[in-house]
Amino acid sequence: MGTIQQKIALQGARFFAFHGFYEEEQVVGSEFIANVETSLDGFATGHDDIARTVNYEVLYDIVSEEMKSPRKLIESVAYSILERIRLEFISVKYIKVSIQKLNPPLSGEVKHSLVELEFSR
Repeated sequence: MGTIQQKIALQGARFFAFHGFYEEEQVVGSEFIANVETSLDGFATGHDDIARTVNYEVLYDIVSEEMKSPRKLIESVAYSILERIRLEFISVKYIKVSIQKLNPPLSGEVKHSLVELEFSR
């Protein structure tokens, strides 16, 4: 008999925040898009209990709170999000967090930069 893998994710959560290595970025701010994916073993059919899954409202609250705390590197933001999810949801086997910075301050036209972190138990 096989195992069911359950995925709970947020895709395209948009934020205006003040992350950036350069002082100007920390003053002017920028748009960011965050994506979070989690997976855990199984889904108990017939058990309509949010405690047995990952509450995506809690995921959003974690991402939103971390996006409000300015950092120089979006890697630091992604790491904080991943760690909070890892500690909040012990049953989660896999976490992927990606953050896109729209229109990064580069000398050419770039749609977005991207940082992505993955964790597996």
